[in-house]
Amino acid sequence: QVQLVESGGGLVQAGGSLRLSCAVSGRTLSGYAMGWFRQAPGKEREFVAAISRSGALYYEESVKGRFTISGDNAKNTAYLQLNSLKPEDTAVYYCAASSSSGVILMRRLAYVYWGQGTQVTVSS
Repeated sequence: QVQLVESGGGLVQAGGSLRLSCAVSGRTLSGYAMGWFRQAPGKEREFVAAISRSGALYYEESVKGRFTISGDNAKNTAYLQLNSLKPEDTAVYYCAASSSSGVILMRRLAYVYWGQGTQVTVSS
Protein backbone atom coordinates (compact mmCIF):
# COMPACT_ATOMS: atom_id res chain seq x y z
CA GLN A 1 0.00 0.00 0.00
CA VAL A 2 1.37 3.39 -1.00
CA GLN A 3 1.01 6.24 1.45
CA LEU A 4 1.55 9.91 0.64
CA VAL A 5 2.02 12.61 3.26
CA GLU A 6 2.17 16.28 2.30
CA SER A 7 3.80 19.01 4.33
CA GLY A 8 5.07 22.55 3.88
CA GLY A 9 1.84 24.49 3.56
CA GLY A 10 1.16 27.67 5.47
CA LEU A 11 0.25 31.33 5.37
CA VAL A 12 2.32 33.59 3.12
CA GLN A 13 1.97 37.07 1.69
CA ALA A 14 1.40 37.64 -2.00
CA GLY A 15 4.70 37.42 -3.87
CA GLY A 16 6.12 34.97 -1.35
CA SER A 17 7.25 31.37 -1.72
CA LEU A 18 6.60 27.97 -0.21
CA ARG A 19 7.93 24.49 -0.87
CA LEU A 20 5.52 21.62 -0.50
CA SER A 21 6.82 18.12 0.15
CA CYS A 22 5.15 14.78 -0.49
CA ALA A 23 6.77 11.86 1.35
CA VAL A 24 6.10 8.49 -0.27
CA SER A 25 6.11 5.24 1.69
CA GLY A 26 5.26 1.69 0.81
CA ARG A 27 6.83 1.84 -2.65
CA THR A 28 9.72 3.69 -4.27
CA LEU A 29 9.06 7.09 -5.78
CA SER A 30 10.77 6.08 -9.02
CA GLY A 31 8.00 3.61 -9.73
CA TYR A 32 5.36 6.31 -10.07
CA ALA A 33 4.52 9.51 -11.81
CA MET A 34 3.65 12.20 -9.29
CA GLY A 35 1.11 14.96 -9.51
CA TRP A 36 -0.06 17.94 -7.51
CA PHE A 37 -3.65 19.14 -7.46
CA ARG A 38 -5.41 21.86 -5.49
CA GLN A 39 -8.91 22.55 -4.30
CA ALA A 40 -10.19 25.95 -3.26
CA PRO A 41 -13.38 26.33 -1.19
CA GLY A 42 -16.46 25.73 -3.29
CA LYS A 43 -14.44 24.64 -6.31
CA GLU A 44 -13.49 21.34 -7.87
CA ARG A 45 -10.06 19.84 -7.39
CA GLU A 46 -7.86 21.01 -10.26
CA PHE A 47 -4.57 19.94 -11.77
CA VAL A 48 -1.46 21.95 -10.91
CA ALA A 49 1.64 20.02 -12.01
CA ALA A 50 2.94 16.54 -12.75
CA ILE A 51 6.22 14.75 -13.37
CA SER A 52 6.32 11.46 -15.23
CA ARG A 53 8.62 8.53 -14.46
CA SER A 54 10.81 9.64 -17.37
CA GLY A 55 10.97 13.20 -16.07
CA ALA A 56 8.49 14.86 -18.42
CA LEU A 57 6.87 17.89 -16.81
CA TYR A 58 3.31 19.15 -17.07
CA TYR A 59 1.91 22.40 -15.67
CA GLU A 60 -1.43 24.13 -15.51
CA GLU A 61 -1.22 27.35 -17.50
CA SER A 62 -1.69 29.75 -14.60
CA VAL A 63 1.28 28.32 -12.65
CA LYS A 64 3.80 28.04 -15.49
CA GLY A 65 6.93 29.99 -14.66
CA ARG A 66 5.95 30.24 -10.99
CA PHE A 67 5.68 26.64 -9.75
CA THR A 68 8.23 23.85 -10.17
CA ILE A 69 7.64 20.15 -9.59
CA SER A 70 10.53 17.82 -8.80
CA GLY A 71 11.34 14.52 -7.17
CA ASP A 72 14.19 13.13 -5.07
CA ASN A 73 14.36 9.35 -5.44
CA ALA A 74 16.95 9.04 -2.68
CA LYS A 75 14.54 10.69 -0.23
CA ASN A 76 11.44 9.13 -1.77
CA THR A 77 9.91 12.59 -1.79
CA ALA A 78 8.26 14.77 -4.40
CA TYR A 79 8.25 18.56 -4.16
CA LEU A 80 6.31 21.51 -5.46
CA GLN A 81 8.11 24.84 -5.27
CA LEU A 82 5.63 27.72 -5.26
CA ASN A 83 7.03 31.15 -6.14
CA SER A 84 5.39 34.52 -6.81
CA LEU A 85 2.30 33.35 -4.99
CA LYS A 86 -1.02 35.07 -5.58
CA PRO A 87 -4.18 35.14 -3.45
CA GLU A 88 -5.90 32.99 -6.08
CA ASP A 89 -3.37 30.22 -5.33
CA THR A 90 -5.05 29.76 -1.94
CA ALA A 91 -6.25 26.15 -1.69
CA VAL A 92 -5.63 22.77 -0.17
CA TYR A 93 -2.83 21.16 -2.17
CA TYR A 94 -2.80 17.39 -2.68
CA CYS A 95 -0.09 15.14 -4.04
CA ALA A 96 -0.95 11.96 -5.89
CA ALA A 97 0.80 8.95 -7.42
CA SER A 98 0.07 7.35 -10.78
CA SER A 99 1.22 4.37 -12.83
CA SER A 100 0.24 6.17 -16.04
CA SER A 101 2.28 8.33 -18.39
CA GLY A 102 1.72 11.16 -20.83
CA VAL A 103 -0.81 13.94 -20.85
CA ILE A 104 -3.34 11.86 -18.92
CA LEU A 105 -1.27 12.83 -15.88
CA MET A 106 -3.06 16.17 -16.06
CA ARG A 107 -6.32 14.43 -15.11
CA ARG A 108 -7.48 13.23 -11.71
CA LEU A 109 -8.51 9.86 -13.06
CA ALA A 110 -4.88 8.94 -13.75
CA TYR A 111 -4.07 8.81 -10.04
CA VAL A 112 -4.64 5.95 -7.64
CA TYR A 113 -3.01 7.16 -4.45
CA TRP A 114 -3.66 10.53 -2.77
CA GLY A 115 -2.31 12.38 0.22
CA GLN A 116 -4.43 14.11 2.84
CA GLY A 117 -3.63 17.63 1.64
CA THR A 118 -1.84 20.67 3.00
CA GLN A 119 -3.35 24.17 3.22
CA VAL A 120 -1.76 27.06 1.37
CA THR A 121 -3.12 30.51 2.16
CA VAL A 122 -1.87 33.59 0.32
CA SER A 123 -2.80 36.97 1.78
CA SER A 124 -3.03 40.11 -0.32
